[in-house]
Amino acid sequence: MAGIWRRIVRSASRALLERESFTPEARTGRQGEEAAYWYLRERGFIMVERNYRPEGLRTEIDLIGWDGETLVFVEVKTRHSSEVRAPEAAVDEDKRANVKAAARHYRRQAHCLSAPVRFDIVSVEATPGGSKIEHFPNAFR
Repeated sequence: MAGIWRRIVRSASRALLERESFTPEARTGRQGEEAAYWYLRERGFIMVERNYRPEGLRTEIDLIGWDGETLVFVEVKTRHSSEVRAPEAAVDEDKRANVKAAARHYRRQAHCLSAPVRFDIVSVEATPGGSKIEHFPNAFR
């Protein structure tokens, strides 16, 4: 029974994404975030936020979820298979610093300052036959 509901919710989520008007690059990014979201859920993560944008900061955290007792902030990078640079290579020091600042903001606002924290990267390579997903737990501190 749970499998049926999972397929229904996933299908509805995909349909909503298709109705949104995005540039081709933004659509690729959103599709990658969607793939990463379901990938992590299927591995036991409890997802609590998508596209978190703290007020006053110029950054976004793609996904936030719990992996057991650990609060995980996830940066998703999506590329087409024809691109030379690996998606995870796009998370430079500036991006890491911005994600850390947004994570501090989220932890204060969600009253979970004492929870262990981890920063992960999920790399999504969009291919004609689907997506290749790699998860890099504890990618940066």
